[in-house]
Amino acid sequence: MLCGIDEAGRGPLAGSLVMAGVILHDSIADLKDSKKLTPKQRERLFECIITCSSYHIVTFSAADIDTHGISHCLHEGLVEIMAHLPCDRYLFDGNSNFGVAGLATQIKADATVAEVSAASILAKVTRDREMIAFARHYPHYGFQQHKGYGTPLHIQKIREHGYCDIHRRSFRLKALEPTLF
Repeated sequence: MLCGIDEAGRGPLAGSLVMAGVILHDSIADLKDSKKLTPKQRERLFECIITCSSYHIVTFSAADIDTHGISHCLHEGLVEIMAHLPCDRYLFDGNSNFGVAGLATQIKADATVAEVSAASILAKVTRDREMIAFARHYPHYGFQQHKGYGTPLHIQKIREHGYCDIHRRSFRLKALEPTLF
């Protein structure tokens, strides 16, 4: 039995890091990397995955990331998922196991391994839902559009309004640094 693990939100300027682990009990058609699916397809598959699997979702806030660092959060998330989902094998999308023993890694596993694709979808949908909720709480930033990533729109909104509570202050952008000239 395999537990697939993936994350969403490693690189954004705002919002949480969301990690998911999935053990599928039935096959699910149309699973693939969450980035290759439309929001509507992801939402439909999300419901199928939670009814056809054992899963665990872990979330780290922007404050957690600023306090402990992204690598520490990834390590802790992997450990928690493995503790909650006992399994024969664990596979994490990417090329680093963040110091977690018993965890295999594979680049692009989210595109080729059903359990990792399912984890990718759970993490992405969970994070997107959170960012849409934050958009209602912080309407000036357009979180529903860019989901906290460093798009030109988001950078412009930070320039206009400054940082809000869900921004990762430990993430630095040259575009927001004062110029020396």
